[in-house]
Amino acid sequence: MNGNKFTLEVNPALPASLKRLPELATNLRFSWHRPTRRLFEALDEQLWNTVGGNPRLFLRCVDQGTLDRAAVSDTFLDQYHRVLRGLDTYQHEPRHRTPETALEPGDLVAYFCAEYGFHESFPNYSGGLGILAGDHCKTASDMGLEFVAVGLLYGQGYFTQTLDADGNQVPEYREFSPDDLPVELVRGADGGPLRVSVRLGARDVLVQLWRAAVGRIDVVLLDTNLAENSAVDRTITHTLYGGDRETRLQQEMILGIGGVRALRALGLAPTVWHMNEGHAAFMPLELIGEAIEQGVPYPAAREAAAAAIVFTTHTPVAAGHDAFAPDMVLRYLDAYVRRLGLAAVEFLALGRPSADGDFNMTRLAITLSRRQNGVSRIHGRVSAELCVASWPEVPPVDNPIGYVTNGVHVPTFLFQRWKDVLDQEFGTEWRRRLTERAYWARIQSLPDEAFWEVKQSTKSSLLKLLRTRLTHSCRRNQVSDAHFQRLARWANPANPRVLTIGFARRFATYKRATLLFHDPAWLASIVADPERPVVFVFAGKAHPADEPGRQMIRDVHAMAGRPEFLGRVLFLEDYDMGLARSMVAGVDVWLNTPVFPLEASGTSGMKAGINGTLNLSILDGWWAEGFDGHNGWAIPSSTFEDARRDVEDARSLYEVLQDEVVPLYYDRTETGLPLRWIARAKRSMATLIPAFNTRRMVGNYVEGLYRPAAAHGRRLAANGAQAAARLAAWRARVTAAWPGVALAAASDRPERVGFGDRVRMRVALQLNGLEPGDVRVELLLTRELPDGLHEPPPLNSFAAASPGRMVRDGHEAAIELFAATGERTADGAHLFAIECTPPWCGRLGGTVRVVPFHEDLSHPYELGLMRWL
Repeated sequence: MNGNKFTLEVNPALPASLKRLPELATNLRFSWHRPTRRLFEALDEQLWNTVGGNPRLFLRCVDQGTLDRAAVSDTFLDQYHRVLRGLDTYQHEPRHRTPETALEPGDLVAYFCAEYGFHESFPNYSGGLGILAGDHCKTASDMGLEFVAVGLLYGQGYFTQTLDADGNQVPEYREFSPDDLPVELVRGADGGPLRVSVRLGARDVLVQLWRAAVGRIDVVLLDTNLAENSAVDRTITHTLYGGDRETRLQQEMILGIGGVRALRALGLAPTVWHMNEGHAAFMPLELIGEAIEQGVPYPAAREAAAAAIVFTTHTPVAAGHDAFAPDMVLRYLDAYVRRLGLAAVEFLALGRPSADGDFNMTRLAITLSRRQNGVSRIHGRVSAELCVASWPEVPPVDNPIGYVTNGVHVPTFLFQRWKDVLDQEFGTEWRRRLTERAYWARIQSLPDEAFWEVKQSTKSSLLKLLRTRLTHSCRRNQVSDAHFQRLARWANPANPRVLTIGFARRFATYKRATLLFHDPAWLASIVADPERPVVFVFAGKAHPADEPGRQMIRDVHAMAGRPEFLGRVLFLEDYDMGLARSMVAGVDVWLNTPVFPLEASGTSGMKAGINGTLNLSILDGWWAEGFDGHNGWAIPSSTFEDARRDVEDARSLYEVLQDEVVPLYYDRTETGLPLRWIARAKRSMATLIPAFNTRRMVGNYVEGLYRPAAAHGRRLAANGAQAAARLAAWRARVTAAWPGVALAAASDRPERVGFGDRVRMRVALQLNGLEPGDVRVELLLTRELPDGLHEPPPLNSFAAASPGRMVRDGHEAAIELFAATGERTADGAHLFAIECTPPWCGRLGGTVRVVPFHEDLSHPYELGLMRWL
């Protein structure tokens, strides 16, 4: 008989000369700094690969003799000190105040998100939202922003994926100890663990703070797995997006309310609060409660808090927004309702679009913030329509939701071979000039031979990884060696000449992973030409509760097993950041086939494009802004619904593949160079790197959202929130009077004028007790050209609403303001008049409207009230 098994961990002792290795292992700068990762790899490459590139775990497992030999190796020590000098320089270099980073002294941005993706060895993310949040943090560090992030530390994180022999997704949840992660326990002044408490219904839950260093900024992660908590409460932060609706509500209370309390416990006083998606929407409740406890009445506290809050929505469909049953919300948040001094119905109205609906976190986030944005131009428009109930009288095109198009962190996702080439050809200055479009035109000067060699070598790296993963999955599913050879016959790292097309993302139905197989016979005719072979590589996970998504994986697996597609359609298991970096750089084409307009932004195509991989995508999300006709291919999206739409979109996909993509790839010179393909790939890098990097994106947030929010919040909170109290009183007065406001013409409307002539109009406005200064009367002129604008749209918009010229719904427009004349009509209406010169010739659409106006509003249409003539 065997005795009881026990676990004994033996930790190596770090030699004094290597004492800062733990510092390198716990700063997530290693995730985008290849020399740091190479340093650990140099100690023991096999172990490094075994632990998945996790430096913290590596240092717990590395052999003592390995460390002792490295401690006296001049070669290793030289490498070690170079990496340390680089980290020290990065950490302590002055924070340069440029227009894109010029927050006011004392300003601090607090960024809240439910998940963060920094590196595959730290699985605290499920997909695009988390990776974007990680990129946002990395870029804030690179730019030297005063910035702190808040999230949850999950005991399991997201699942790892395998497929069985029938293509069924098999999720496996792994437990992660903080000892194995790049986090450090936060301690208080007394040396003990720093904790905060969050009231959940009738009980208090203790929350532990952990700190993850991301370059020069900190991410504070919250964890309820404490012995002092009940067994149930210890599991609140156990699984990312796991559990039932009640667990989800608890997680979001810990994130939003506990996150604010954690920052206060750390002595931090942010001046901007950014909710990245609605999971953090309880955060404003805590800010309002703090102000109330300082003697500020609820209406003023709400105004002051909301002024400093930014909300970014990422979800293009209503079903994707978290919503909870009202009785459950009241049961869990009763203490906070009473703290705010609200009746239950008043509290529920903060998050309910209608009196009988669920409590919606997106609605709550909009109600308690003053700056909102989507994540691409199309998504901004979709979000404005989706959230129209928050501004009921304002057309979606005019409501306050703007957009900042996403970007990617170039140092993380640009393949190392490209970094080496750029360093060699352009020096290191390219890293500081990521947003300069003119600078990146020099990509065209790279020699074609050298450019193609890099693309081929990155593809070889991918094909090696592909074969390794296929080997593991085939052995697990007892696939014969002969069958494996058939599967991998086109994936030859020594001869990467086969056109390779990648599709890797979350398997959700709207992403249409199976659109490619709509007409198998047509597809087979495209891929089966022995002179021009094509291989499709799929990867991605479906949420374990998403049966349609899991079925799509089974469908891809089944297609991959058909004789005509064997070896030409491959599925790689367990898509994560590491596999993503290899795929976006290694494939030739990146395929994306979402249902329009349901792709909020998408960033995987950006990662592909910056690596010279050509995008082949529906014109949705970011690609509608990135495609210029020569840097990839667009799949026209039909306007039909459901099955007919799929038929038309599949036909367009096959035609582009057959007529353009495949012929262009195999159009070679005598020396084997696809010159026209290379030209298109160069253009992809030259146009997409400067436009779709997170330095541009975070700069947009600073300029368009963070700086205005900080200034607005300071102004309303000053002197005991006096300005906030005045604004709250004005809001209540205007809202009460608005049903009686009416607009009527007081003069004829002109029908034709000469260019340069003045247009004169008068209107009569019944104000129902309001003053003329409480409103703004606008003449909206729209240039009615049949095709709208033809110049490229900007990569950000903050819902233009100031007087002057603008772009409105794809057309040039202008707002001119009426002025009160001081006159009254016989029935007491106030007269307003305008004289203006139309800025264009041709047919113009003109409308007159009135909206509430106050100098302390964040947006002229913030109240959602508008009357039209």
